[in-house]
Amino acid sequence: VQLQASGGGLVQAGGSLRLSCAASGVTLSQYVAAWFYQAPGKEREFVAANRVIGGGTVYADSVKGRFTISRDSAKNTVYLQMNSLKPEDTGVYYCAIGRGPISTWRQVRSYVDWGQGTLVTVSS
Repeated sequence: VQLQASGGGLVQAGGSLRLSCAASGVTLSQYVAAWFYQAPGKEREFVAANRVIGGGTVYADSVKGRFTISRDSAKNTVYLQMNSLKPEDTGVYYCAIGRGPISTWRQVRSYVDWGQGTLVTVSS
């Protein structure tokens, strides 16, 4: 299983970025897919997750209305569209997959495979 995250970069506050996570060796639609981020010196935090089979989408309160998680099954890829970015969104963003129930989606331990991370820097 390989998850390749990309799309990070430097953006001004108020700007947008779209992150991508391309999966290989696994059919992404069979898994919960999530995004987490880790700010410097802090623990990894949940951003968003969704599921195709059975449905469901969950966002962290801090990103509701600004970020959107989506998928392209044909490309076996999950995306994170980030709008109205804030300096506090700065960090390394990781994609992950798992099969836990929706009650566990916000937990790091719910995910079995992780991408390598892509750095997002939002300047004020």
